[in-house]
Amino acid sequence: MKKFVLVFIISICIICSYLVKVKSNNIQGDVASKIIRFHVIANSDSEYDQNLKLKVRDEVLKYMIPKLKNCKNIDDSRRVIKENNKIILDIASNVIKEQGYDYQVKGSLSQVNFPIKSYGNITLPQGTYEAYRIIIGNGKGQNWWCVMFPPLCFVDITKGQVSYKKVSDEMKKVLTPEEYKMVNNNALNINNKNNIKVKFKILELLKGMGI
Repeated sequence: MKKFVLVFIISICIICSYLVKVKSNNIQGDVASKIIRFHVIANSDSEYDQNLKLKVRDEVLKYMIPKLKNCKNIDDSRRVIKENNKIILDIASNVIKEQGYDYQVKGSLSQVNFPIKSYGNITLPQGTYEAYRIIIGNGKGQNWWCVMFPPLCFVDITKGQVSYKKVSDEMKKVLTPEEYKMVNNNALNINNKNNIKVKFKILELLKGMGI
């Protein structure tokens, strides 16, 4: 009897875990369909190449932020990015040349698979996202990233700080409460604590049954 109960409980746990994963994947897809990421990928991880990446970032954001902040929806942002792609690449190329390098630079808006990443108080789960990527040279170095829509690229260049309130306010404009809860770091921490509590409850139940 105890073995049957144990198999039953394990089966329920597996089913619940599967359903949670399916729901999580569905929400990730919904979140991904509402945002456009922005990545600047360095030629390498050398100090020089990483500094060059940040200089390219600064100049591109200086040009793009005024244009993106007035976009009302993701389609507007997508159009603005595509229309300004050549200018963005010219800006990046000029920065690279001014710094004494001859790296080629590429830029494209495409669907890309990314690992889990955090930006300010927002954590985007692993999955496929639409992203505008600037790739410098070999593109083998670490990247800097933010979100172009909603316009979250509000970085204090002098301090390297992200406006947490701005990030939250902008994300809430485009995400449902459930979607926002999934990417909000505070909510994620609460969910993790709840998951731990559930696991302990199961262990207590099994222990109480002498299993």
